[in-house]
Amino acid sequence: MSANFDVIVIGGGIAGISAAAELARDMSVLVLEAEPQTGYHATGRSAAIFIRNYGNDTLRALNAASAPVLEAPEGISDRSLLSPRGEMLVADESELPALETYAAGAVGLERLSPEQAVELVPILRPERIAGALIEWDAQDIDVDRMLAGYASLLKRRAGQIVTGARVSALTHAGQDWRVQAGDDTYTAPIVINAAGAWASQVAALAGALPVNVAPLRRSAAILPAPEGYDPTGWPLFASAAENWYAKPEAGKLMVSPADEDPVEPHDAWADDMVLAEGLYRFEQAVTVPVTRVETSWAGLRSFAPDRTPVVGFDPRADGFFWLAGQGGYGVQTAPALAALTVALCRGATPAIEPEVVAALSPARFDG
Repeated sequence: MSANFDVIVIGGGIAGISAAAELARDMSVLVLEAEPQTGYHATGRSAAIFIRNYGNDTLRALNAASAPVLEAPEGISDRSLLSPRGEMLVADESELPALETYAAGAVGLERLSPEQAVELVPILRPERIAGALIEWDAQDIDVDRMLAGYASLLKRRAGQIVTGARVSALTHAGQDWRVQAGDDTYTAPIVINAAGAWASQVAALAGALPVNVAPLRRSAAILPAPEGYDPTGWPLFASAAENWYAKPEAGKLMVSPADEDPVEPHDAWADDMVLAEGLYRFEQAVTVPVTRVETSWAGLRSFAPDRTPVVGFDPRADGFFWLAGQGGYGVQTAPALAALTVALCRGATPAIEPEVVAALSPARFDG
């Protein structure tokens, strides 16, 4: 099989599918996904919460730009992709500097007393809380509906998705890229690298900038609801130092050690020791024991060295576009990054501020 397109997107996670759907408004687009289904890796294993104050200044700008789409996802869903949750950070004495760092430049935060924090999450130990903050506007994201909605939009616009199509070669000749995936070859003048944990490998195939987009493992476990409590209405609650967090999930608790262990790109699974250590840290902050883990899993969060996404055309490989390094922010920044991708691919002026565009550009790693 051989086919020509305007754009080929490598990677069928939320970043690749959302960008492809928006590009397909007036371009022919193909998505190549290595796995048997889209959203298999980081997207399908996301904590699925929208936090406006999450990340550095560049990411907070992307969060703000994504919010209107998540709230009113025209063409993607018939209702908001968000639902109320809230995010509360708690700090012991040693974590107060981390709490203040998070608060710096943040908007919409409320400081809480230990008693107020325990009122919201009654299993917390008040004697261990020296400070607390809550972002009431943090909301759950329906990731499954979001991914399915973008995929449906892509197909309605005549875009194509091929799964089980791992890219093995990228060559540039004339104005086009030649993309080899299995026995099939596809060509397009623009190739978008939305390969997540495999982004650096894809870039190496293209002879692009050697940006180190490093995969870091993040583990999680589902615990039964603490005996005598219904956590359904609790906010996500976490240590200010980011060494554990917990989120209500279908009447149970999802708890993560908030680990970031460097690994090679692979189908990740939880390390039992890392998970046990994280659950122990969580257990020290609450009044109930961890008696049973119902299930556990892991995903890969991929970061550039400065922990800011890499988005834009590569300065060394014509027509090679980076859409990678989203870390733990990929789902909530996808609408903004999809819009930026469309603007840059069409040669239009992006809607977001020039300094944000510059902060995302792969050119920052050139020389």
